[in-house]
Amino acid sequence: MDITIKIGDEEASILRRRAKKNMLNLREQVEDIVRRSCVNAKKITTSKTKSDDRLVDIFSRDKRGKSRKKKK
Repeated sequence: MDITIKIGDEEASILRRRAKKNMLNLREQVEDIVRRSCVNAKKITTSKTKSDDRLVDIFSRDKRGKSRKKKK
């Protein structure tokens, strides 16, 4: 399957440096990032929100209001 994505110049530069460091080409690096993301998403099963994105779970509205003290 082919998927086309558009990324900015700055992000592409970061990905190229990361790919070079890992001895991969740009395509292989992006494929590796997507694959790792899919594998890690399977490991996250304890979330109440059932989100596939860990950052969404961390900053979700469900957790934001719990630490606040109620005004009397």
